[in-house]
Amino acid sequence: MNCREAQALLGAYVDGELDLVRSLDAEAHVRECPACSAALERLHALHTAVSCHAPYYDAPPELHRKLAARLESKEQWPRVWWPALAAACLLAALVLWTRAPSGLRPASSAIERDVVAAHVRSLLATHLMDVPSSDRHTVKPWFAGKLDFAPEVQDLSAQGFTLAGGRLDYIDGRTVAALVYQRRLHTINVFTWPANRADTSPSVESLQGFHVVHWVRHGMEWWAVSDLAGDELAELARLL
Repeated sequence: MNCREAQALLGAYVDGELDLVRSLDAEAHVRECPACSAALERLHALHTAVSCHAPYYDAPPELHRKLAARLESKEQWPRVWWPALAAACLLAALVLWTRAPSGLRPASSAIERDVVAAHVRSLLATHLMDVPSSDRHTVKPWFAGKLDFAPEVQDLSAQGFTLAGGRLDYIDGRTVAALVYQRRLHTINVFTWPANRADTSPSVESLQGFHVVHWVRHGMEWWAVSDLAGDELAELARLL
């Protein structure tokens, strides 16, 4: 994928509209291309600014009636209106962008994309586990000497989350522990590494068809990702 092809897909990528194959291709290109990476960051920032700060108003009933009548009669807006409408939308976006606080995009958004990409890679590349085991006393010691921290590994089979093993992965520019759990037919990747911020409660987001839960507890950063239902993934977060 070249820059021209990648930049044509970035808007759809930010909106989560690409299929899995194109998402992975775009991510691979962005990792290697500083220009496209910068363009993606700007799109993410603008998307967040508009989502978080754009006011929402209910249209008045009279406007509803006029639009419905126009659609029913299949009338179209005069073509001369479209340039003015496009300019107004661009102006609104620029105002929101310039008035939004710097650093508005959450620092976790890039990491969220990383953990989803790592989850997908683990399923596609048949490298789900370095140490396949349901015994926490086998999985936990395996990480010794491979990381600069000791990940907490729990057996939650009694609660319906079966430990399947663990592996090393790479998130946010560092090597992390990846713990793998199974819930019925769903595979769950749980990534953890030392945190540099205060504890936070689990929060559930959706990205590219997956649910992602993030929380910080006892000095450790935690991310869980799966196609499992969001409330069930949040339940795992509360147990870990």
